[in-house]
Amino acid sequence: MAIKSKVLVVGGTGYIGRRIVAASLAQGHTTYVLKRPESGLDIEKLQILLSFKKQGAHLVEASFSDQDSLVRAVKLADVVICTMSGVHFRSHNILLQLKLVEAIKRFVPSEFGMDPARMGGALEPGNETFEQKMVVRKAIEDANIPHTYVSANCFAGYFVGNLSQLGTLTPPSRDQQVVIYGGGNVKVVYVDEDDVGTYTIKAVDDERTLNKTVYIRPPENVMTQGELVAMWEKLSGQQVQKVDLSAQDFLASMEGNVVVLMFYHIFYEGCLANFEIGEDAAEASSLYPEVKYTRVHEYLQIFL
Repeated sequence: MAIKSKVLVVGGTGYIGRRIVAASLAQGHTTYVLKRPESGLDIEKLQILLSFKKQGAHLVEASFSDQDSLVRAVKLADVVICTMSGVHFRSHNILLQLKLVEAIKRFVPSEFGMDPARMGGALEPGNETFEQKMVVRKAIEDANIPHTYVSANCFAGYFVGNLSQLGTLTPPSRDQQVVIYGGGNVKVVYVDEDDVGTYTIKAVDDERTLNKTVYIRPPENVMTQGELVAMWEKLSGQQVQKVDLSAQDFLASMEGNVVVLMFYHIFYEGCLANFEIGEDAAEASSLYPEVKYTRVHEYLQIFL
């Protein structure tokens, strides 16, 4: 039986990080979770960390203001997975990863959304996140660090239950309208967050993913927004009020909102599914067909 890599998760109390930790423990990896003194009196983070410890994870104290402590933590593991937030409405910590580069044996940096290498034409100010992720990639590759980049597309928690609406996380009530982006005919990829954790941990010991981008693109979850809305109507037995919004009108409402810009690239340009996955990359559900990923219709049933 192959020896499993020891995994260090940085950002393990976060939205995706805690799922990575859970998947690492479930798949039998020796799992370390970085405990940062900067968390201070954040009782919720502490409780999450203690729950990981109870499940068998090892807590390692280190700070981004103390490079020696980071190096000591990194040296404990074979693989470092960073899940620190890169979204603007949470903390924005992408470039802190540059401090992790020293001593890493294999690195999975904080990406987990759109592939930044394909977003060179992103509109300002939304391009900042992609540019910073590419700075981290360059540092990794210049240092010849073995790596895997994970592109997890649209998290179900933010895009499925709300039928991909801005400003809400739940399905519409009877009197609420659903905005359809440009006819709702562009293919989108929806992924359950727990599946992101499972696929990421599967990839850490897989030579097929070494120095490649892994796209999580489960075939039954590749659909248009129109198909998502129709699926909800069928499951709920209710027709929703739809309002179509052109790309021009959508951008006019932007006012520099980074989240709105992300929606534009996803639902109007189709940046998640408008390309074929080449030989320099891999698709997670094809690599690991044994994973029973959550289908969109299964996720929607939670709200019934």
